[in-house]
Amino acid sequence: MLKDLGIHKKGGVITERNPEYCTIRTRIPAGMITPEQLRGIADIAERYGADAVQMTVRQTIELPHMPPEQLDDISRDLSMNGTPLGAERDEVKNILACTGNQRCIFGNIDAIALAVEIDKRVFGKEMPVKLRIAVSGCPNACTSPMLNEIGITGKIEPIRVPGMCTGCGTCVEYCKEDAIAIKKGISVLDSSKCIDCGVCIRSCPYDLLQSSGPYYFITVGGSRGRHPKVGRELVAVRSSSAAVDVVEKVVSWVYRRAWSGRLLSDQLDDLQYEKFREEIRGQIPEGELFRPGVIPAEDISAGTGI
Repeated sequence: MLKDLGIHKKGGVITERNPEYCTIRTRIPAGMITPEQLRGIADIAERYGADAVQMTVRQTIELPHMPPEQLDDISRDLSMNGTPLGAERDEVKNILACTGNQRCIFGNIDAIALAVEIDKRVFGKEMPVKLRIAVSGCPNACTSPMLNEIGITGKIEPIRVPGMCTGCGTCVEYCKEDAIAIKKGISVLDSSKCIDCGVCIRSCPYDLLQSSGPYYFITVGGSRGRHPKVGRELVAVRSSSAAVDVVEKVVSWVYRRAWSGRLLSDQLDDLQYEKFREEIRGQIPEGELFRPGVIPAEDISAGTGI
């Protein structure tokens, strides 16, 4: 049975090099915070003696040099501000996200909304290992999703309408992967080079490049740190709700199967990851599972309309 060991044992409380003080990490999913909450954090920091706060690599804010004897008061004030204690120990940490298609011209998915929903479902869950989750709106991967224990990347598969290409070459100029060439007056795609970023779709001045819409490419087992590792492909799904469901299944699997003391990336083979991968794919409804080149006719939309 889990016991409440006190606030000083919670993940958002980090002992500093000088043990007379601690750093307080906040919970800010996708790094989105209101001006009012920012002012609130500034007030709290000043109230308890901090002369500055720090932005972390996981899009949270930390209050340094906090007095341990006032942890209960600090935690209460942060919760009232809507920026409660965060996570640092073996648990699901702050969910990372880029701006996605809300602001970025390259975004294929709403990365922020997805990160917020994942946060609601799994943030702070106690785990046998640290579990970091990152969402990127496109394969530019600004949040390095493949270097996290769970990574989600928004992608779009281009579809070329036979006989309609004018051969203008605009898509060739915009493709950074050299995956497109003009041959016999039309654009030809080398699918082995294409990373489904969607840039060619948006670049076509005649809207002749189409897509079935974005999909969510999910990886597991990435890590940063001393020995970085790229996560392994798990599955690709067509909706954000399916992506969240998959994340929950991965979190549950890691919670039940992983051992403490080792990074998830170092024990995937021992956990029979490939078997788990097949099980996950078998649990996803056929309509939600993304398969390259398989395009439901009713889902095809004009490239500029996605």
